[in-house]
Amino acid sequence: MPTVHLLDYGAGNVRSVRNALGKLGCDIVDVRTPEDLSKAKMLVFPGVGAFGSAMERLHSMKMTEALVDYVKKGRPFFGVCLGMQLLFESSDESKGVKGLGIIPGNVSKFEPAGHSPIKEEEENNSSSGGVPMRVPHMGWNGLRSTDPMLEGVAGSKEVYFVHSYKAEICEENKDWIMSLTDYGTTSFISSVRKGRVVAMQFHPEKSGKTGLSLIKKVLDVCLSEASIPTSIGTGGSSNKELQKKKTTMCNRIIACLDVRSNDDGDLVVTKGDCYDVREKSDDGKKGRVRNLGKPVALAQRYYEEGADEITFLNITSFREMPATDAPMINVLQETSKNVFVPLTIGGGIRDYKDTDGNMWSALDVASTYFRAGADKVSIGSDAVKAAMKWWADGKKACGKSSIEQISSVYGAQAVVISVDPKRAYVASKDSEELKNKGHTVIETKIPGPNGEKFCWFRCTSAGGRKELDFDVAALVIACEALGAGEILLNSIDCDGQQKGYDLELIDMVCRTVTLPVIASSGAGKPQHFSDLFESTTSQAALASGIFHRKQVQIEDVKKHLKTTKHAVRM
Repeated sequence: MPTVHLLDYGAGNVRSVRNALGKLGCDIVDVRTPEDLSKAKMLVFPGVGAFGSAMERLHSMKMTEALVDYVKKGRPFFGVCLGMQLLFESSDESKGVKGLGIIPGNVSKFEPAGHSPIKEEEENNSSSGGVPMRVPHMGWNGLRSTDPMLEGVAGSKEVYFVHSYKAEICEENKDWIMSLTDYGTTSFISSVRKGRVVAMQFHPEKSGKTGLSLIKKVLDVCLSEASIPTSIGTGGSSNKELQKKKTTMCNRIIACLDVRSNDDGDLVVTKGDCYDVREKSDDGKKGRVRNLGKPVALAQRYYEEGADEITFLNITSFREMPATDAPMINVLQETSKNVFVPLTIGGGIRDYKDTDGNMWSALDVASTYFRAGADKVSIGSDAVKAAMKWWADGKKACGKSSIEQISSVYGAQAVVISVDPKRAYVASKDSEELKNKGHTVIETKIPGPNGEKFCWFRCTSAGGRKELDFDVAALVIACEALGAGEILLNSIDCDGQQKGYDLELIDMVCRTVTLPVIASSGAGKPQHFSDLFESTTSQAALASGIFHRKQVQIEDVKKHLKTTKHAVRM
């Protein structure tokens, strides 16, 4: 078994990297002090989060000088995501903060663009296709490279990216470039290599079986005693064919598991009908909680079936239990051992006091979930509260909301806002009352109960149980300003109906923010997924009940999307 040293400096979900290395049979030694680096035969340097916070932690650990010395000597090194960005001189994410300065160049933010549906290119794959350029760059994209290390992946497989900032190509760093990736009209450095020093912007530990095989190849090459050539520098212009063939960003298919305790106290996956998770009896009374399976087993099944991400929504939130004892911690820990795609957890992400009298901040709760194996956290009711305060304070951030706390440490891409809207029908969009309240009213093709032709989308909280006089458009605008990285857009009206997504709602939100938008609620057949990507600029579709009951298979959805020319990972 190879022995690798892991530098865990508290930046995001390191458990997934540990699990991937363990799956490949590695013995892992934690780097605790600068002196530990001198003993390393192979150093793994992962990370998700903010550039400045990460550099601050490295300095506080007195690790910076030893790390720079290690890499500059060309010793075996494998950096992942933030672990690649920190090798550069600087980042616009944290102006004035110096990086490790090993690779010349700067890390800059993507500029969002493109608010009309884009199909996969039918000929020559001559653009990045697939989806518009929302920020963060979140999902499965390709690599272009002629480096032998990426043989079998570049040009034929997709890997998982999640980042708002990208390493810029410049003349001084072209000899480092191992691969390039395209997003919208932008090409950026997606991996670097010089000899046995390798780093990747994407997450191989979250890129399924393709990613695991890539990690193995990196370890084999870096630990080999044979002579290793440097990267051939694919950033140069010598390979014109490589420069022409752009990579494609894929639409994501996400399996969602609503998790709660059933009537016997067991943790089960359930599914609501307009958010009601109990079976109906013949006399109209509510029956038992629907039990559609065990969360860990179902997550494993969806991984094997090709889900691009898996989302756990803890719909009871175990609200008074200390975060370290929460049953969902165990679910995440067990799932992440064998599921190597992104995991999101939602429910109970807020400040609270547990039954032992201990105070937990939202950041404490999120950190616990990240350490257990989550890649992103989904915030619901607390996001509504933060957004209402942002508007009440004159569009000013207070710095204390759960969104701000978590994104400042772990990055915007780690924060998903779960929205539970309900249609509110009105007779006219010109009402003075509606204008005064700032509601975004649309003309709808789905008439209201009294034939109304207009509606706005009302926010709810407490799992849809509390209706608010607050607009969904206002919510997502505020959450984007506060530092969120993605919108998970549900629909109480469409939940469990299997008649298709609420395309009017989704289109309205997509036009309101530049964040990635996950469409949820209402899918009943493969065509509903293609309708979504045809009619809106949503980048991802989430479904649950039809997958749980095997009414529709994930593979069937992806085959249909491929046939209808929408880019997907197969």
